[in-house]
Amino acid sequence: MEQSSSFLQNLMQRGCDFLGSSYAIMGGAMACVSERNLVSAISNGGGFGVLASGSMSPDMLRDEIRATTALTSKPFGVNLITMHPQLDDLIKVCTSEKVSHIVLAGGVPNAPAVKLAKDGGAKVICFTPAISLGKKLVRIGVDALIIEGTEAGGHIGPVSTSVLAQEILPAIREVPIFVAGGIGRGEAVLFYLEMGAAGVQLGTRFVCSNESIAHKNYKQIFIRSSARDAMPSIQLDPRFPVIPVRAISNDATKIFLLKQRELIEKYDCNELSREDAQLEIERFWAGSLRRAVIDGDIDNGSVMAGQSVGMVNKEQPAAEIINELIAQAKTTIRQRTSTSA
Repeated sequence: MEQSSSFLQNLMQRGCDFLGSSYAIMGGAMACVSERNLVSAISNGGGFGVLASGSMSPDMLRDEIRATTALTSKPFGVNLITMHPQLDDLIKVCTSEKVSHIVLAGGVPNAPAVKLAKDGGAKVICFTPAISLGKKLVRIGVDALIIEGTEAGGHIGPVSTSVLAQEILPAIREVPIFVAGGIGRGEAVLFYLEMGAAGVQLGTRFVCSNESIAHKNYKQIFIRSSARDAMPSIQLDPRFPVIPVRAISNDATKIFLLKQRELIEKYDCNELSREDAQLEIERFWAGSLRRAVIDGDIDNGSVMAGQSVGMVNKEQPAAEIINELIAQAKTTIRQRTSTSA
């Protein structure tokens, strides 16, 4: 084996062993986009696809898992939203269908949910934005963690990927940790692996894969956009905390501000409870995202994208994207070796 290949493989071996994939590269679970076609393509390409369940019912999720299994014999995971009212039923669907990995996202999972998944034979992966939560998750039995920086697309936290990696990777070594947010090239993959990550997770780079069902308009705006076009949403009222959403600026950004203002006014006039107003704010993004991804309305729909969108410049197969990342990492290793010789 070539020296650069051997070096890179050693760095990602822990992640590969955990995922059961050739490369420790996870696909981000992107609502509407990460369905059977893209997930199977990522897994078939040597990475690890993750199905986005979103608001699916248990029966819908079962059908999607079976459809994905029909397209790949490789391992893949399922992302479940912890706030889903049927979370336990969704976990049981995953375990009954022999899904190897369950990613619990969108909130802090409780110990019983983690136990239910593990008792069913699945490995559990969770997101952590802080050392303290990461250690708590490890204590309740989580098998791996993902740290995702503010550069990512969709719902984001306030801290950059590089800072999170510096804080958390040296502090938590008991479980594999995957790094996400703003990763678009193999040099960055190598950087985080050398910092101690078991692997990485990418979403934005895969949106424009041939296998992605995203509308051609959605893909074209990705290809045309730069990093600075992907901006976080704005919160109008601290009484209604809004988890920022990073998306390419368009009319939907302005519509979201108007929607917040309308709901706040209804709450102030006692026409709506705080809980219902908060729920309506969150529902905005689900419908708006679908308008953009599926219907191609990139003016009035939410074009969620990470800052790595500036590195998306063409439509290509998912396997080719993975191979590009690996080749870039290997080239960096070879260049360092030849320089030091």
